[in-house]
Amino acid sequence: MPRLTARFWVDAYLTRLRLHDIPAFVVAHGDDTGGAVLVKLSMLDGTAVLFQRSFDLMTGERRWVELAKGPETDVDATVTRQRGFDPDLWVIEVEDRQGRHLLDEEGLA
Repeated sequence: MPRLTARFWVDAYLTRLRLHDIPAFVVAHGDDTGGAVLVKLSMLDGTAVLFQRSFDLMTGERRWVELAKGPETDVDATVTRQRGFDPDLWVIEVEDRQGRHLLDEEGLA
């Protein structure tokens, strides 16, 4: 199955969030073609959750899993470490008090 470029996926994700009136921003612009993507969900109360896309070996499916959760400063430190390992990494920040990120919707895995 052909894969979408990272840039195409990011643009589609930001559009979907915008259609639900969920603010989101590109915090780090990774490689347009093959960069991995992290999604940070800021709850606007000092806490955050960081998601990364993972490959499930049991099902063969890709899905989003929590990489970090807790105080936003700790989650930001995780993002900084990940960017140190992978400079081609995209980081999208979603801000929503209700915790909506839409990553569980069809077509976003």
